[in-house]
Amino acid sequence: MRIKRRKAREVKIGKVKIGDDHPIAIQSMTNTDAHDFDATVRQVLELVAAGADIVRLAITDEEALGVIPMIKQRTDVPIVADIQYNYRLAIKAIESGIDKVRINPGNIGDERALREVTRVAYEYGVPIRVGVNSGSLPREIVERYGVTAEAMVETAEQAVRVMQDEGFTNIVVSLKSTDPFMTIEANRRFAKMNDYPIHVGVTEAGVDATGIVKSTFVLATLLSEGIGDTIRVSLSGSPVNEIPIAKKILATLGLYQMPDVIACPTCARAEIDVEQLAREVEARVANIGKRLKIAVMGCPVNGIEEAKHADIGIAGGKSYAVIFKKGEIVRKVPPNRAIDALMEELEKLL
Repeated sequence: MRIKRRKAREVKIGKVKIGDDHPIAIQSMTNTDAHDFDATVRQVLELVAAGADIVRLAITDEEALGVIPMIKQRTDVPIVADIQYNYRLAIKAIESGIDKVRINPGNIGDERALREVTRVAYEYGVPIRVGVNSGSLPREIVERYGVTAEAMVETAEQAVRVMQDEGFTNIVVSLKSTDPFMTIEANRRFAKMNDYPIHVGVTEAGVDATGIVKSTFVLATLLSEGIGDTIRVSLSGSPVNEIPIAKKILATLGLYQMPDVIACPTCARAEIDVEQLAREVEARVANIGKRLKIAVMGCPVNGIEEAKHADIGIAGGKSYAVIFKKGEIVRKVPPNRAIDALMEELEKLL
């Protein structure tokens, strides 16, 4: 089954176009201090190498803006300035050459401040992301609706109306909560009533498995309904770890092309370290932009039969390993040559 995506208007962020029929963009955010220019540039490059399409920076003062030209000298990845509280800093970021600015309508200031940012963004042709978080909603909206999905949507729409009143429609919206169900409901509500591109993610998702499970649940639910033009898997820790997870979520839904490495559940018949072998294969094929099924099986007898649907695979044993394509053995090699032989045959297949 192919997912029918919601039709959003096109927005251009640097070299990346989102909305319309453009691919879903993967975002992440640096966790370095932007004042440490070298560390921040290095992390941006690491994120790009991992496959990030867009990178966001926390900009806390004017001094931190100095990192923007340094990044742009090294890569053409679109850079987003994340601004909290200080609307004048958002204006300075736009004037400094940022590709998009993200503001939180719950703390950026009053309507006058939002209009000033909007006017400068309009002048420079820079998109604005209206980033609504359930933890920082405007007081008057919380008093009316409580901390709810309805309150999140009203906050976003209130900001959008002000920006539209300035003739500005170069807008991206995100609605995030720590509550997965509130996040899903808010995005569904907004998506029904607006055609602006939506950035999807879960805020404060957590570490390791907790963050991965929450993010996967929300992203898979919304993306399967066609909602989402950019995504982030927010994890506590190195942001580089977010990228492969985002890729795999998209690939599982048929929204991104990359190999699917399947591996047998280990049992007493396994004669090799299936987990380690599968990890090595995943690392070697991570940047192949093709939809292929690659199998790593621990048994050279039953393994081939179980994975005959795979385009290519390895089935290992103590004394030898076999490379097979669609269930047919094409090579028999020593175990220490298994991955290299797989890559050689994969290159032929590609």
